[in-house]
Amino acid sequence: MLVVGGGDVGSAVAHGLFRRGVQVLIAERPKSPHARRGMAFTDALFDGESTLEGVSARHVQSVAEVEACWREGRCIPVVTQDESLLTSAIAFDALVEATMRRDAVRPDLRGMAGFMVGLGPGYTPGVNCDVAIETQWGESMGRVLRDRPTAPRAGGPRALDGVTRERFVAATVAGTWRTSARLGQPVQPGEVLGYLEGEPVSAPIAGYLRGLSRDGVQVLPGARLVEVDPRREPELQGLGERPRAVARGVIEALSERFPGLGAAG
Repeated sequence: MLVVGGGDVGSAVAHGLFRRGVQVLIAERPKSPHARRGMAFTDALFDGESTLEGVSARHVQSVAEVEACWREGRCIPVVTQDESLLTSAIAFDALVEATMRRDAVRPDLRGMAGFMVGLGPGYTPGVNCDVAIETQWGESMGRVLRDRPTAPRAGGPRALDGVTRERFVAATVAGTWRTSARLGQPVQPGEVLGYLEGEPVSAPIAGYLRGLSRDGVQVLPGARLVEVDPRREPELQGLGERPRAVARGVIEALSERFPGLGAAG
């Protein structure tokens, strides 16, 4: 099964599938700017391997290496190849589109695999996916949708200690992000955490770095560079609440389609 997008949600989906014995592959962007690296497999793109709640991912370069990784069965392969190239070389039973992009119209990738699951706003079963998964916070988060579209994007991020958008810093211009800060470190408001095209980027509030794009990545305007968790007991590592819920929905949908999908190992 192919998971397109290796952020915290895509990583949670791949993690759950791997634990159930599925040969799963993550397709990511080269040098992904994803900031919640402690909650995803993103660092495998830079360090070769990364581990998330007992499951490892390995950055590989070719289909042959993907297949070797699957034979070993010890880790999830991660590639930085376009999904169209991957699906022309490997016959995937299912594809999960987990990029979580904010585009109003989402891609229809149903022809690339036997079954296609779309995550988040913009997906409608029978139009651009086979089933969709609700990703918005609320009672329906993680629900499998078979005959209606996902909810349109609304509101903003979930509040942490009452803080919503104020805990994030996004890129204002395209360019190279440079930082020597570390995930998890405590920060104070105004503390310089890095530089984007030579301009300083500072912590917006006091707390702990929950998100921090990797040093040297290229970013576009709007990309989140920094996230500060203001809580005394911050959530910095492991699978987050929303990624877990969405992954459960994906596994429910795939289990209906593929009854042989095993229980978590």
